Amino acid sequence: MPNALINRPYLKMNGAGNEITILDLRGSDMSVRPQEARAIAAEPETSFDQLMVLFNPRAEGTDAYMRIFNTDGSESSACGNGTRCVSWYLLDGTNRDHLQLETAAGLLDCRREGPNLFTVDMGTPRFEWQDIPLSRPQADTKAIEISFTTSNARTLSHPACVNMGNPHAIFWVEDVEAYALEINGPILEHDPIFPERANISLVHVTSRDHLIQKVWERGAGLTLACGSGACAAAVAAARIGLANRKVRITLPGGDLLIDWRETDDHVLMTGPVMLEHRGLLEAGIFRDTSE
Repeated sequence: MPNALINRPYLKMNGAGNEITILDLRGSDMSVRPQEARAIAAEPETSFDQLMVLFNPRAEGTDAYMRIFNTDGSESSACGNGTRCVSWYLLDGTNRDHLQLETAAGLLDCRREGPNLFTVDMGTPRFEWQDIPLSRPQADTKAIEISFTTSNARTLSHPACVNMGNPHAIFWVEDVEAYALEINGPILEHDPIFPERANISLVHVTSRDHLIQKVWERGAGLTLACGSGACAAAVAAARIGLANRKVRITLPGGDLLIDWRETDDHVLMTGPVMLEHRGLLEAGIFRDTSE
């Protein structure tokens, strides 16, 4: 039976290097299965770190309901870089500068700051061990009880843990390139202490206003940028007094500005987006998804 997604238009974008594909299914009764997300990710023209799928609004006053798929077909509740890309797509050609999106994690307010610069309100961080979630109680999620010896005989231990719509573990290091994250990230992602897996970050604090970060994203792997990861790193650093509540995060794909607002504890993320190309989903993409 032909796949209903054939010939649906898509946009390939990136947010600070984070590879994003947008699929707009508003106005239809279509959905996306995990195997279809994996098939789309496997094609060079449509490959992604995250696939942002838009559906008709569910909550009153919102512009769309959004589901987020990782490369492996698993779902995520938050993707700040992808949300900025969706904001560009929905606001492009309009005279509006604000919209609201609904996800599994709640409502996201988005604001256009310039032609290719957007701010997303990522909501409030959660710190309780059961909210991250962790598989066992921890006295303090600013530094949980875990120690790991990497493949190159280095030690990573006592990460800070934060939920920013998805679980994050942040290890403080002097050199983000020294721990073979491409090898050790997937092991840490699946550590038993993370029952829903976790995004793994290595973070070097260069000053109270600047952090350098490298991220292994659960379900996606090494990425050039991770918006929710940058938010988690900024919050974790401020929480233990290593940085101010407003910081610049340098990731391999570029910089993000994070503001952990004191008035309401919401985390605001500002960063760039770029359109790479548009296209139509082709039949060959779905050749192995009939079951």
